[in-house]
Amino acid sequence: MRGTTVDGPGFRTSIYLAGCNHRCPGCHNPQSWDKNSGTLMSLDEIIKIVKEEDFDVTLSGGDPLLNPMKTSKLISALKDDGRNVWIFTGYTWEEIISMPELLHAVELADVVVDGPFIESLKDRDLLFRGSSNQRLIDVQTSLSTHSLRRWIR
Repeated sequence: MRGTTVDGPGFRTSIYLAGCNHRCPGCHNPQSWDKNSGTLMSLDEIIKIVKEEDFDVTLSGGDPLLNPMKTSKLISALKDDGRNVWIFTGYTWEEIISMPELLHAVELADVVVDGPFIESLKDRDLLFRGSSNQRLIDVQTSLSTHSLRRWIR
């Protein structure tokens, strides 16, 4: 989605990645659960669109961490291009830091919005997330302090 303002601060290009094993009841994007859905694009094609739009980027889905190696390469290319990168994932921060492949995938990101969407905790007034269990995590500060730090606007 080009030019969105609901997936992080400012105008952003949201990249929806296919595949999700969390399958949260009430998910706003269940068509992305199938890893074979969507349009296959190369890294170069994605970066070209991001450069054309010239916005920061949010990775959503599905779950970007379903394929952590490819997500890591995408984030690296986005950061090399000077982009602020947010990731929405159904994994919690605690799960991410306990799994080296997931931690490697997010280590260059700016913010992780963590945790599954829980329909009973849905709150339309929350900033950049759907349910109150989800947290906006400042990745760089959390990694440097070895303590979860929330992103503050």
